[in-house]
Amino acid sequence: MAEGGSGVPQRWTPSRRDRVSARHLELRQLRYFVTLAEELHFGRAAAREHIVQSALSQQIQRLERVLGVQLVRRTTHHVELTAAGCRFLIEVRQILDHVDQAVLAVGADPAVPTLRVGVAGEGYGAAREVLHDLLERCPDLEITQVEAGVRDQVRLLAEGRLDLGIGRAAAVPPEVASVLFRLDPLGVLLPAGHPLAAGPVQVTALSGQRMLLGPPDRAPEFDEFVDELCRSAGFAPTRYPGCVTSARVAADLVLRRRCVVCLPCSAVSSTGPGLVWQPLVSPSVQYPWSVLWRADDGAGAVSDFVRAARRLSAERGWTRPIPAAGHRAS
Repeated sequence: MAEGGSGVPQRWTPSRRDRVSARHLELRQLRYFVTLAEELHFGRAAAREHIVQSALSQQIQRLERVLGVQLVRRTTHHVELTAAGCRFLIEVRQILDHVDQAVLAVGADPAVPTLRVGVAGEGYGAAREVLHDLLERCPDLEITQVEAGVRDQVRLLAEGRLDLGIGRAAAVPPEVASVLFRLDPLGVLLPAGHPLAAGPVQVTALSGQRMLLGPPDRAPEFDEFVDELCRSAGFAPTRYPGCVTSARVAADLVLRRRCVVCLPCSAVSSTGPGLVWQPLVSPSVQYPWSVLWRADDGAGAVSDFVRAARRLSAERGWTRPIPAAGHRAS
């Protein structure tokens, strides 16, 4: 690994970039790296990839040698991405998404209706019931989920590589149509014995708490919302010095009291035992989820999804400004 005398990985230089070629990289290494970034645990990542842990470690080391940078920082009990690893993850996930889309493009049956839905991690819970409802009414529909924040959703919609997205519509361009379908109570995920876990949490109580925010490629608009909320309460959030892409890893960090995590209520089901989700109050906060689609393409499965979102929103009262009560995560 390319490190200077201080032990700090060196930055890429033009001469080093000239020596690194895509032909030296293997697709499996990129997939292994993404899996490790999601798990931050060599054993779990190896199990997901159905290989032994030593083989995974060797492939990651080979990838680092080819690139000339350290991607993963390893200790006896902890694995985390370096700054270079976080940057590399953003690009690699896009590459693998392109590969998956290419496979779908050549293998898709044109007679089978499909819907490509862009949604980042926190948004799946908000859209889950709409997706289930749509599949019950259209059992032949094939849904492909593309993990992307709103900025990437807008780009993919414009390129025709996405049919609709789920996210905050605060800054989408006029060529993207949107409809608000859910106001999701925002809260904080805490370990069960945390001093703030006894009841609803005042926003100002988050001052000084280390907060885990997402990687910059996942859902930057959600982190921006949390940042704006904290600053409106008179403080800047204290950021946990790392990023994860797996809800399970985030929950583990909370359990170990390394940080706390802001989550909308609909995302709480992805957490585990020993955790408590409490709503934020003073003020009560709700995150706005909208359906996004190309304004000139509102037919077929897109129209079916929008109708389902509107109907369920009205039936369940999803856009009523009612704060949620605190509850234990399950």
